[in-house]
Amino acid sequence: MRIVGLTGGIASGKSTVSNLFKLHGVPVVDADLVARDVLKKGTGGWKKVVAAFGEDILRDDGEVDRAKLGHIVFSDPDKRQLLNRLLAPFISSGIFWEILKLWMKGYKVIVLDIPLLFEAKMDKWTNPIIVVWVDPETQLQRLMARDGTSIEEAKNRIQAQMPLDLKKTKADIVIDNTGSQEELNEHFQRVLAHVSKPLTWSEFLLSRHGAFVASILVFAGVIICRKNL
Repeated sequence: MRIVGLTGGIASGKSTVSNLFKLHGVPVVDADLVARDVLKKGTGGWKKVVAAFGEDILRDDGEVDRAKLGHIVFSDPDKRQLLNRLLAPFISSGIFWEILKLWMKGYKVIVLDIPLLFEAKMDKWTNPIIVVWVDPETQLQRLMARDGTSIEEAKNRIQAQMPLDLKKTKADIVIDNTGSQEELNEHFQRVLAHVSKPLTWSEFLLSRHGAFVASILVFAGVIICRKNL
């Protein structure tokens, strides 16, 4: 199985690239969706977060008010780190189970869409790593236009993440998304062709089909050895 890492920064266009993979039949494990699940009312993640941040972050129905929580953590680095530490084990476990379900279905290539791929050290799970990059000014303007935020709030949210220029140096593949949608689509087609190439032997052995073939070979080897004894 080939596990492709996909990351970027807020308003860089990572979600657009993620959706392009889905449109082309490549399954995507979305860490943001996993994070939503682990924060649902009554879950272990929900209990940890409510204990740490108080019931003021809850809506009337008992669910976490993600906008209120986001405002708290984006304005306070210590609280942001605390939230990440509390949820990291639950998110990692959720991602693992999503990967396992796709493995059981026989998919050979999957994409892990993880905003904090490097920060959470999940990059070691993936190869290749794709970073969706834009220049800082474009990122700022797109975030302000998308969310209707002030320049100060937009800068705080961007600065809360690892700089895109640093992520770019850690990437195997960089998608420059400063241009038009058409340019992005053209670049994506080249990336899709690259990640869809035949699996290496090590990747094949990690797939469900490879595991089946390996088990048959081991079984056959045992039978042959017994006959020769």
